[in-house]
Amino acid sequence: MTKKDIVLRIAEETGLKQIDVKEVVQRTFDIIVETLSAGKKVELRNFGIFKVKTRKGRLGRNPRTGDNVNIPNKKVVSFKAGMKMKVDVKKI
Repeated sequence: MTKKDIVLRIAEETGLKQIDVKEVVQRTFDIIVETLSAGKKVELRNFGIFKVKTRKGRLGRNPRTGDNVNIPNKKVVSFKAGMKMKVDVKKI
């Protein structure tokens, strides 16, 4: 499902204009990204929690040359599904 699919479905179910729904959906995503960029978590009840974690650096290897390469720490977004989502997905 794409963002466009979400917009179309919400517009169809609510009777709102697609352009208005698109603005709300996009702004929602923008706020989530802004919040995560500020180092805060986003908790959506019955859906899940988005938060930024630091992945530890490690020693890797260049497959072409075989040389060891230092891979630095990295910030990544993680998602933990909420209880309702876990239950609903498990039914599939």
